[in-house]
Amino acid sequence: MKGRIKQSLVYWCFNAAGDQWDLEHTCRVAVELGCGSIELTTPDQWPTLKKHGLTCALAFNGMPGAPFMKGFNNPRYHDEVIARTTEAIDACAAAGVPAVIAFTGYKWRDADDPRSGEIPAAEGAANCVAGLKRIAGHAERKGVTICLEHLNTRDDTHPMKGHPGYQGDDLDAVASIVRAVGSPRVKLLFDFYHVQVMNGDLIRRVEQCQDIIGHVHVAGCPGRGELDENQEINFPALMRKLLDIGYTGWVGQEFIPTRDALAGLRQAVAVCDV
Repeated sequence: MKGRIKQSLVYWCFNAAGDQWDLEHTCRVAVELGCGSIELTTPDQWPTLKKHGLTCALAFNGMPGAPFMKGFNNPRYHDEVIARTTEAIDACAAAGVPAVIAFTGYKWRDADDPRSGEIPAAEGAANCVAGLKRIAGHAERKGVTICLEHLNTRDDTHPMKGHPGYQGDDLDAVASIVRAVGSPRVKLLFDFYHVQVMNGDLIRRVEQCQDIIGHVHVAGCPGRGELDENQEINFPALMRKLLDIGYTGWVGQEFIPTRDALAGLRQAVAVCDV
């Protein structure tokens, strides 16, 4: 690899693929391809990563189940989300893991029940700011970055291709939340797949968000598949734009394989290796 883009493998994609890679196999693949991280792993898995000379670029927030459902937009979940994120931050700090993921949450007042009524967008954003401000100071003291993810709500074909009901589906709104928190340790998780589905105009949006991008994910669009000739995003141009703005963080390969997982991953890593 050229080494200009630091690449990471997102474990769930390949663990859930038809090949059902376990952690040891995923680590061996990462080393073979020159990737330095297996992300969205948990503290009990980090010794295995370390054994292979790898790190975790982005940790889970500790929320059970679908962690993106109950987030910072809903005060009824603040205590649990903040407690679990605090635990994740402490584990990250102890292990040298740089970042932990965070979510706005679903817009329903009961995240599991759409019949419970919607939290208005402005109210949800204000709740996110208030909740993140409660934990930002701890993240600053520990030197760990909280990365708030923008997700798409348009794709309803698969539970991990889109998230109908997620409140943070507009990139500008999520960016505004991050900026309103005003902490160097609260950043935006910029996922090119989700941004393309919801907003498009990717290069310009990277430029507009350059001061708050804390982590990057990639997957082909539409469909969250491989980064190949059957999808619409020009990833080499986007990787060069990341370098142009001085981005030095990680780029996580988070696509769902539709064919041989290793062949698709080998191609995706090469495409992003500008």
